[in-house]
Amino acid sequence: MLKFLKDWTLPVSIALGTLCYLIFYYVPALDTAACMFGPVFDVIFPFFVFLTLLVTFCKVDFHQMRPHRWHLWVLVAQVVLVILNIAIIIFVGNSIEQKILWEAVLTCIIGPSASAAPVVTGKLGGNISTMTTFTLISSLASAFMIPAVFPLLENDTHITFLVAFLIILEKVALVLILPLVLGYFIRHYVHPMHRWIISKPNLGFYFWGVSLAITTGITVKNIIHSDASMSLLVMIAVLSLIVCFVQFGIGRAIGRRFGEKINSGQALFQKNTALSIWVAYMYLNPVASVGAGCYVLWQNIINSLELWDYRKQQQK
Repeated sequence: MLKFLKDWTLPVSIALGTLCYLIFYYVPALDTAACMFGPVFDVIFPFFVFLTLLVTFCKVDFHQMRPHRWHLWVLVAQVVLVILNIAIIIFVGNSIEQKILWEAVLTCIIGPSASAAPVVTGKLGGNISTMTTFTLISSLASAFMIPAVFPLLENDTHITFLVAFLIILEKVALVLILPLVLGYFIRHYVHPMHRWIISKPNLGFYFWGVSLAITTGITVKNIIHSDASMSLLVMIAVLSLIVCFVQFGIGRAIGRRFGEKINSGQALFQKNTALSIWVAYMYLNPVASVGAGCYVLWQNIINSLELWDYRKQQQK
């Protein structure tokens, strides 16, 4: 049983998050408990993301944290996909549902690389240091792109470029920069704690499993409470899956040219969906946030299959 939980942590987290939310939703006797636990999960979610990254960054070789050529090409691919998506919204989005559909797809593309991407990359045998560098670069690039692009799609947005840029940077700083600085400090100055963290190679991955369960519960909640038609929700789910494979394939193709297939694939395809959901609520129709919500489920299912395949190859 323990081996199964260890090997399939991500699918178990997704199933657990879904099941827990549905139980609280469909059992009226748990309404009081649901109201009590809601604020608690709002607090512990960023805490577990913070712990995930802190443990991971304690393993980073900071001397390797410098830009690489594949970083540039992955960013170029992301910008091209964003431009194509905007063109589709402008020229094809004649109806409200079509516009929401393609705005949902945009949330799956324009977001930065996931904060937890270095965790999964490390589990797949990739380079945590170069992946961490790209995560920082990607976050800064998205902080510029999001407030510059989204007002073009929704004219009644109530937030300025500068305000959005600073809010995104603040979110990035809290969940990415702070654990990176603390990780550097622990690695170089708190050697007993560093040795203990290194001795627990899967600790960060399990922290991420807890975060994923909470994220899944939030995603299921957003889908259930959405006022969109079932046909639109299904189309959003299908297109987000297609986009997931497209970004994964393009990232892998770029990585093969530079000998960084694992890093490049994860960099383009694994997205910070929490930030994408937030910007969808700020700028777009709230239903568009379902796209990023579905994407987080697809990307972690794919991550699970990657990890299974990697374990299989290691056993051989």
